[in-house]
Amino acid sequence: MATEAHGEAEAAVGMPQLDFSTWPNQIFWALVTLVVIYFVLSRVALPRIGAVLADRKSAITNDLAAAEELKQRAVAAEKAYNDALASARAEAAKIVAAAKADIQKDLDAATAAADAQIAAKAAESEKTIAAIRDGAADAVAEVARDTAAELVAALGGSADGKTVSAAVSARLKG
Repeated sequence: MATEAHGEAEAAVGMPQLDFSTWPNQIFWALVTLVVIYFVLSRVALPRIGAVLADRKSAITNDLAAAEELKQRAVAAEKAYNDALASARAEAAKIVAAAKADIQKDLDAATAAADAQIAAKAAESEKTIAAIRDGAADAVAEVARDTAAELVAALGGSADGKTVSAAVSARLKG
């Protein structure tokens, strides 16, 4: 029964952490552990973490500065591109205007030459038409004289050539 009493006594004590007789020992070791953790963290881990954070911060700051510089370069390059494009368009417009002026000048010269040729051909054609008209009038007068003389002869009359010519001329004049 003594073992049973001893087993009951140990069971009655409960958890060793809650036994007040062992608290000073537990507090001592808790303090030693906390001091060791503090020194390890303050001397080893935290300086390394701080160095990594400082490196990251400086890398981010440098990257942001480089990005800002590149952005400024891109803006300057875009402005230069737009300026060059505008000047090229202005130059192209000048070239187009000069080409149009040259083409218009050549067109005006060609038109004037064509007008002169047309006017010369029209004058020549009018001379030809006038000659044909004069020839046609003479031919009509001659045909009319011959026809009148034949009609007078067919009707049984006699007329001399002078009388027939005078009558046809009077009739043709109006």
